[in-house]
Amino acid sequence: MSRERESVSQRVSESEEARKVSHGGDRRGGDGRPARPRGRDARSRRQFLTHRLTDSLTHFPLALLVLLTAFPLYWAVVASLTPEATLFRQPSLWPTHIILDHYRALFVERNFWVPIRNSLVVAGSTTLFCVVVGSLAAYALARLRFRGRTAILGFILAVSMFPQISIVSPLYLLLRALRLINTYPGLILPYMTFAMPLTVWLLVGYFRQLPADLEEAALMDGASRWQSFTKVILPLSVPGIATTAILTFIYSWNEFLFALSFTLGPERQTVPVAIALFRGQYQVPWGDILAAAVVATFPVAVMVLAFQRRIVQGLTAGAVKG
Repeated sequence: MSRERESVSQRVSESEEARKVSHGGDRRGGDGRPARPRGRDARSRRQFLTHRLTDSLTHFPLALLVLLTAFPLYWAVVASLTPEATLFRQPSLWPTHIILDHYRALFVERNFWVPIRNSLVVAGSTTLFCVVVGSLAAYALARLRFRGRTAILGFILAVSMFPQISIVSPLYLLLRALRLINTYPGLILPYMTFAMPLTVWLLVGYFRQLPADLEEAALMDGASRWQSFTKVILPLSVPGIATTAILTFIYSWNEFLFALSFTLGPERQTVPVAIALFRGQYQVPWGDILAAAVVATFPVAVMVLAFQRRIVQGLTAGAVKG
């Protein structure tokens, strides 16, 4: 009986080994280890190559866009550090002889600190006033229900659609009658005509996405409408308010037409106007102009890079309901 059992078990093991070999389940390499199936290796390699190709095709347009966007700023920096004779005779993407004469002439000879101060005062005041008044108006339009709310929003949007050149003459006559030409208020008030609609529209979208239950709970606890706004809504709206302030400041910093039309001398000219008036009688000082462009762009670029997440968060606020 024992011999019969041994023969039966031997036949069973032989049949199992034959089945494994026929199905490729026990193939071994030269070192005696089980060999991996070739079909699976080829499939995984093909998937890996396809994934890398897809990533390359996706990242190439993005890299090209970044290059095209950053190249003008890079060229302005390089040209501002290059002698003006070399700039036109042998222009190069990498400066071989770096000088700071253009920046020295900018702040010593042209007194570029005055336009920077004017831009900071005008842009900062416009931003502060628009954020304070615009947040109150946006809260009323987003939370309070009254007749004509939609019409008011449409009117605010229509004001921002007017071209600036169409209102320069009426604003000039009004400011001249009020004796505000070549003054800081004479620039801040016109800036608000286009900065305020931007502020209101951004904050209305942000206030609408905040849960109304928090405000209702504060009202039920005995808080007034003003207290619920200042102690509940405003702390939750810091990202949206910061985004709105940054965008308003950038708009006011780069504004050119109103600053050119309502100023008479260098004592109230902003940075864009001062750069535009650098042109001399017989030549254009491109080195000084590009140095001024770098100085004017640098703080705005640093601000955008530092707060880019909040800017994107504020711009997308209200895009998704709930």
